[in-house]
Formats: sequence, C-alpha cells, structure tokens
Amino acid sequence: MRDTPLWATGKLQITRAALDQVFAEARVAYGRDEESCGFLLGPRDPWPLLDEVMPMVNRANQLHALDPEVYPRTGRMYFDIDSMKFQRAIERGNASERPVKVLYHSHLDVGAYFSETDAQVALMGGTEPPFDLAYLVTSVRSGEVDDHALFVWVAASFTRSELEVCG
Repeated sequence: MRDTPLWATGKLQITRAALDQVFAEARVAYGRDEESCGFLLGPRDPWPLLDEVMPMVNRANQLHALDPEVYPRTGRMYFDIDSMKFQRAIERGNASERPVKVLYHSHLDVGAYFSETDAQVALMGGTEPPFDLAYLVTSVRSGEVDDHALFVWVAASFTRSELEVCG
C-alpha cells in the first residue's frame, strides 16, 4: 500500500490568481466548444497550496475528427490528454519540490460534478486512481463560469472536498 500525499486527501487552498486562470481557460475552451484541462501545482510544503496552472491540450476534437467511429465523443463531452505528457508532468512534479496535485477540467452547460466519464478517466481502467491527485471541475454555462468543485478519492469513491481561495 502506498502512502497517499496529503493533497490527494483534499481540503486544499488555491490562490485567486491560479483559480482565475483556470476560469479563464474554461471560458476560452467553451468558445472552442470543448472542455479545458490541465494540472494545478504547488509547493510540497505547505502541502495544501495550489499556486500554478499548467494547461494541457484537449485532444478530443482532434481525435474525433480523425476517426469518429473510434472516438465518437467530441471535446464538448470529455477531455483527452496525451498520456505521455501526463505521465512526464507527474514524474517531473514528483521529482521536484512542486508536485502536480490536481487534475482540472471543465464541463460545458451541465454543472460542476464528478461524472461517470470523469471517474473512468481518473481510474484509468483500474479499481483506484493510479496517481495521487485531487480533481477540480469547473462548470461553464453560456460562456460564463458558474460553479467549481474539488473531488478526492475516499473509501472507493470520488467525494467532494473543500477548496479555499486565498490571496
């Protein structure tokens, strides 16, 4: 059994500047009719702090255009991050004093909840998430952010957790 870092247990703090950047990314992606996605990083200590945003490219629309039979859903319905870039970001963060702590994405016109698709992505085909992360979902309706929620893996399910905005 691995030791779970404290940030994966929730009750995190995010700087106003980082949260504003996540919201801006979500609004821009909404204009492209796709979910935004990326990572939130912060210092290893203090562990609850999130102060850096690392946006990632949502490949879902590109994959759908390439082969709609294999990839029937568009970026409006889910996000797809390059798995090698995802893995490298986690590894670089784990080797540094600024680990990746949160995987974030947006929902278009449906609210800030952890969907079944979100759970499948986080579990990556397993029975528990292979990476020690929390998950931030931002809701964008009609081009405006209207809600956000942080989720963590607790007792075999994804549960809502606290996210405090600071500074």
